[in-house]
Amino acid sequence: MDTQLDPTTIPVAFRRVARRRERGMTLLEIMIVLAILALVMGLVVGPRLMNSFKDAKIDTAKAKAQNIAGAAFLQWSMKHPDKQCPDKLEDLGDYMDAKDTKDPWGNNFKMLCGQNLPAGAKNFAVMSSGPDGKDGTDDDIKSWE
Repeated sequence: MDTQLDPTTIPVAFRRVARRRERGMTLLEIMIVLAILALVMGLVVGPRLMNSFKDAKIDTAKAKAQNIAGAAFLQWSMKHPDKQCPDKLEDLGDYMDAKDTKDPWGNNFKMLCGQNLPAGAKNFAVMSSGPDGKDGTDDDIKSWE
């Protein structure tokens, strides 16, 4: 007696189920998995990424303020030994990599020189109001600190 099954004796419904299992995942199942992954990434990675952007703007503002107050002012003062302070911050533009005198939040840097030079600063200082755009708050960025 032969123990092999004859394909004609297997019910049609059983053959359909067997074929469906062999096909793999459907497009809808893949899309659901991708949506779940996107949701998890948005909830976990998104806030960390936004904090990184915030920190990068602060670091950029500090570096730019120190560059203006240090290198750009030094070069300017060597070319203008008769003046203590430039007339405006834009006068230092020729001595910077970029002539832009705005901080990463779109506000102008403030020039402090001469009579309004803060304690701890030497010769020339630059400050930004920081992310909130208000002077005198904890998030102010100063070239002398």
